[in-house]
Amino acid sequence: MNWNGSDKVLRSFAGTCILIFLVSHCLAQSAPAGNAVVPVLMVSDIHFEPFWDPAKAAQLAAAPASGWDAIFAGPASADREQRFASLQQTCHARGTDTSYPLLTSSLGAMRSDASGAKFITVSGDLIAHSFACKYRTLLPQSTPDDYTAFVEKTLEYVADSLRGAFPGVPVYAALGNNDTDCGDYQLDANSKFLAEAGRIMAADFKAGERREAQKTFAAGGYFSASLPAPMRHTRLLVLDDLFMGSKYSTCSGKPDPAAAAAQIAWLEKQLDSARRNKEKVWVMAHIPPGVNPYSTAAKGTNICAGKDPQMFLSAEDLPDALAEFGDVIQLGIFAHTHMDELRLLEPSRSGERHGAVPVKMVASISPIDGNNPSFTVARVDPDTAIMTDYRVYAASNKTGVDTTWAEEYDYAEAYREPSFSGASVEKLVAAFKADARAQSSESRSYIQNYFIGDRSRELTPFWPMYVCALSNHTADSYRACVCAAGP
Repeated sequence: MNWNGSDKVLRSFAGTCILIFLVSHCLAQSAPAGNAVVPVLMVSDIHFEPFWDPAKAAQLAAAPASGWDAIFAGPASADREQRFASLQQTCHARGTDTSYPLLTSSLGAMRSDASGAKFITVSGDLIAHSFACKYRTLLPQSTPDDYTAFVEKTLEYVADSLRGAFPGVPVYAALGNNDTDCGDYQLDANSKFLAEAGRIMAADFKAGERREAQKTFAAGGYFSASLPAPMRHTRLLVLDDLFMGSKYSTCSGKPDPAAAAAQIAWLEKQLDSARRNKEKVWVMAHIPPGVNPYSTAAKGTNICAGKDPQMFLSAEDLPDALAEFGDVIQLGIFAHTHMDELRLLEPSRSGERHGAVPVKMVASISPIDGNNPSFTVARVDPDTAIMTDYRVYAASNKTGVDTTWAEEYDYAEAYREPSFSGASVEKLVAAFKADARAQSSESRSYIQNYFIGDRSRELTPFWPMYVCALSNHTADSYRACVCAAGP
């Protein structure tokens, strides 16, 4: 063997390897980090039911939230089913919310299908329906302060259950219309309840942001938080739009427009600041803006004869404000309907157009409407804060017992869009609008996925009316869309 020749070959090979390594390293350093998407878990309308075993209510009331798991995990009462059925009847409950077995099953599926999630969003309604009635029926000697404490412990238990399933992962939660201490759609601004709820929701925030979030949460249930690395220059603005809801009142039953006005002013200030500082923004709240198309159709509202459609909010201030910041807001997250939906907020005012705001409406864990429980796992570009894709995972049944979870659908595959950006959603909505008979694969996919279960075909008869609600958030623009072809 010619060792001198071999040595030259080895030196040449080594030099080539070093050169390749240095070039690769430099390319890796200069390549945009956005090539690696960020997984995000999106959950909504959990509606946890602590009274699923009514005999345990007194134990729960006496224990801190940290002790609830041991109580729930204990043997069920012998007459649990009968007592719960009686409680449901007494409180005129229309269905069953999320039991402890279902919550446990959901968390297990999330750990499996959303492993690696960098943060979690919860778009409201953490506690069950008819909560006050159930509590007072089971604990009739309790005081209003006792009830408030129980609501707060339930919020804490749900939030801590998510944190326990994903240690070290930030949980950002909005309050929904059920998450109050005085009744559905009722809440007081600047209350002790909101102050305590803010302490619970901001518990794992960074120190500086935690103090500010607790301050604004105590005022009106809203806050700002910077999204964690590897997200870049992106903030999440969380609102409590119950104050803007069409059914809202204070705990005394009176209106309070000042609370909504203060929140809108804060929102616009935050968005102006983000625009100046070239930050990206996500906005999350519970009740979606715009028209409630299902309720409008169900009530037979003849909007072409001048009747107003059913609206989710009492005014158009929120969607108008959001729609003016399409260059800043990369995503809106809402819920409330328990269905898997989307919306598009386009400016209704004349003037400079900055693009539309895409809105994802996250379906529920609660199966109260007959739907199967589900959650969403998003993929996000950390540089642009644009959701590039998402997948919905659904349960095989509504109980959490012997339940399996599987992928329901993938957004990119179902709709053949490269992202959930304003431009992509605008294109998708336009395609829906052009397909009045819902014959395209995209329309059929949307109808099939709208209701997690087997009732999605209920959407088909009023598909054109429904589609008009996707991108027309004012009553007038919705009416113009629906009535364009005549009454």
